[in-house]
Amino acid sequence: MWDMNVPWWEFVLRGVVVYVFLLVFLRLTGKRQTGQYAPFDLVLLLILSNAVQNSMNAGDNSLVGGLVSAATLIGCHVVLAQLTFRYAWMERLIDGSPQVLVQQGQVNTDLMRKELLSTDDLEAALRASGCLHLHEVERATIETNGQITVVLRRRGGDA
Repeated sequence: MWDMNVPWWEFVLRGVVVYVFLLVFLRLTGKRQTGQYAPFDLVLLLILSNAVQNSMNAGDNSLVGGLVSAATLIGCHVVLAQLTFRYAWMERLIDGSPQVLVQQGQVNTDLMRKELLSTDDLEAALRASGCLHLHEVERATIETNGQITVVLRRRGGDA
């Protein structure tokens, strides 16, 4: 339980490598992966966690090894949060930037394809914002967290 098969620093190194790998992998798969979890997205994340487990612990199932691995992942997360807070360029690199999906009722289909968003995904976001028709949309933006925010056009009689 207390004896580790590998040195503590190897747990740290393995944890950092896995954290960076998964961060890059999830960033490259698009915002949809982080903002709108479908059942298959959750299954992927669960399988990923199981797949990288052995690469992190090197076959060591000791309590100390697990705690070192967990502390390493939490430490990576805290450091990354601090860096993205302090440096705007790093935040853009890690989180990306908001992008316009719909402008003046016109859909950016290239962006939808890139972000793996279906027409149903966009229509659901529009409905959630109280919009039934594309021509009512001033702008719809996919945010860095994968959520879609919608700004409706002003209606003729409103002041």
